[in-house]
Amino acid sequence: MPNTSSERPLEGRVALITGASRGIGVAIAERLARAGASLALVARTLEPDAGARLQGSLAETVAMVERAGGRALPIVADLANPADRARIVPEARAALGPVDVLVHNAAAAIYAPVADIPLKRRQITFEVNVHATLDLAQAVLPEMRARKQGWIVNLSSASSRHPEGPPFGHGESTTITVYGASKAALERITTGLAAEVYDDGIAVNSIAPVAAVRTPGAEALVGELMKKNPDLVEPVEWLAEAVLALATCDPRTCTGRILYSGPFLDEIGRKPTIRA
Repeated sequence: MPNTSSERPLEGRVALITGASRGIGVAIAERLARAGASLALVARTLEPDAGARLQGSLAETVAMVERAGGRALPIVADLANPADRARIVPEARAALGPVDVLVHNAAAAIYAPVADIPLKRRQITFEVNVHATLDLAQAVLPEMRARKQGWIVNLSSASSRHPEGPPFGHGESTTITVYGASKAALERITTGLAAEVYDDGIAVNSIAPVAAVRTPGAEALVGELMKKNPDLVEPVEWLAEAVLALATCDPRTCTGRILYSGPFLDEIGRKPTIRA
């Protein structure tokens, strides 16, 4: 049996994290590694590329985990590709053992007006944000059900909320509509799956930041907006701590919830102090 002490509650468990080469995924990997988990880390980028628009790679995340004394397996995969998705869980299982915790963090954040967004971009958005989530969940569920234990954490977004109106504004938020629709679908899958597997002892929850999380990717996409609204930016450590809480929660009492990191951490009394 895993040694789930308060300091290392994931000791002896395997966590699979998607989107683990940069930003929020790196923060989640670091937090779950400190909690004792062995990690299967999924992303498209294996090695650092100085010419890339956004920096970060699986090799760097793995090195960070190993420097801290943890164990991590890089799995290079494109989550928009069903064939790539099909081999992720078998590779993780072969190297580390059955997956106890699935964290679907990867997202295709493609912003464009609803009236103009091309079919290909819509397809990529839903492949990564919805179909990959469900494919990976279906892949880990048989062993979770056999063990009567498991945790699935889906990273969502406040963009799933409907705009207020009419009257509406001047189109400021319309570019996130398709992305938000994919996250709304993700949340509905989360609650439906939670109901299906409740008797199997499996917790399925979603977590999102209240607004923006300060990462290099967010800076590139909505940096100006964050500068104008600093109160709507939360530290990435809050989201990572919330994921850990959901990866170690009691499936009998904490499942099927659509949560926001700051309020959730306040609810359970474990919001970490961020030191400059």
